[in-house]
Amino acid sequence: MFRPRAILAVVVSYALCLMPANGSTPTAIGTVTSATSAHVGAASASSGSTVFSGDHLSTERLGSIQVRAGAARLLLSGASSASMGESDASPSARLLSGTAVFSTANAKAFVLHASKAAIRPESDQPTVAQVTYISDKELQVRSTRGSLAITVEGETQIVPEATAYRVILDPSSYYEAESAQGPRGAGSRQGGPPRKAGRSRFLLIAIVLTSVATGVALYEAVQSPSLP
Repeated sequence: MFRPRAILAVVVSYALCLMPANGSTPTAIGTVTSATSAHVGAASASSGSTVFSGDHLSTERLGSIQVRAGAARLLLSGASSASMGESDASPSARLLSGTAVFSTANAKAFVLHASKAAIRPESDQPTVAQVTYISDKELQVRSTRGSLAITVEGETQIVPEATAYRVILDPSSYYEAESAQGPRGAGSRQGGPPRKAGRSRFLLIAIVLTSVATGVALYEAVQSPSLP
């Protein structure tokens, strides 16, 4: 009579020993609202799936995934990847490759990290932004609606609404390349001199807005973060 109970007690005790000492569980960050040829970790992503802090999101070449996280939405386009997390108790993501679009309803709704940069809304007005990871030394950032604050190692610069910039995260390498190319070097090819030269942690170089149709489609997909 007592043997089954004794075995059960041993099993329960062993299971309790395997649990984390603090009993912590991953924090739920948001919910997948749409997914095509996309993955959460190694599993295929599907609408309605919960996304947790630490989850890795990825898309195939023609795929996409959109996540609703509180007052923000995040969309990864094809051949992109990001890891989800939290920054100061707000949802965040780290863009690892490809392109991400996010929309927010207030300034503290979301922050996107990419290499050394943190990109967030500058104000509480609705904001839509697109960020492309070029390398660990360069990003492309576009504001479709609202202005953005980009922070690198404590220095912040603003990207106004309806503008796009190359974000150079290694200014010294940029200036070396520009010098080697002469007066028709890197800066002249992109339509203007860099903002915040000198001892800045990073540079913003204006670029011409392209892929208008794609930008509009992405804007339509994420422009209403308050909708279910």
